Amino acid sequence: MSDLRKLLSLQKRLLARLSHEVSSCRRCDLCKERTQPVLGEGPPDAALMFVGEGPGEDEDRSGIPFVGRAGRLLDKILEAAKIDRKGVYITNVVKCRPPKNRTPMVEETMVCQRFLEAQIAVINPRIIVCLGNTPMKWFLGTSEGITKLRGQWFSWKGIDVMPMFHPSYLLRNESRKKNSPKALTWRDILEVRRRLDELKAGGRHE
Repeated sequence: MSDLRKLLSLQKRLLARLSHEVSSCRRCDLCKERTQPVLGEGPPDAALMFVGEGPGEDEDRSGIPFVGRAGRLLDKILEAAKIDRKGVYITNVVKCRPPKNRTPMVEETMVCQRFLEAQIAVINPRIIVCLGNTPMKWFLGTSEGITKLRGQWFSWKGIDVMPMFHPSYLLRNESRKKNSPKALTWRDILEVRRRLDELKAGGRHE
């Protein structure tokens, strides 16, 4: 077995172990109402990772992140930018659905922090896209809003990070006019694609 295959096998085992730990977690009240936790989906060696806020009703039921209306819109955005979702790892800051899909509380994100950090350590992505305010604030430790910081590159532990609007926000803002949320998101995802191509050309995660 080649070194790359050995590494991929190890990454798969580590994520499986992490999934078991998340399933056993009872550290906050979110576990009381969940159907199941939602760890993440995608290849364990993905160069590109998307991080949302938390699972919604559809995700809670299926155990897969971003499968509802927002997820279907994300699929369309990725497809239009010629980014294969099967090559992307997708997860959320919190792994259990907040009641009524509310924004996760700071205490809940802190409880789940070790799980997200472990995912990133195992997958070792080159780019992380923060979908919405919650993941942006988690990574950047900022009080600024997504509208001000979206589309810009930041660094987190040597990883390129870009905040983007959450797809659910785009569903509430249908306009495609210049400088509308959808138009800005299209600009942002093309920049992510450009950076991803640039990194792949450098020889990593091919």
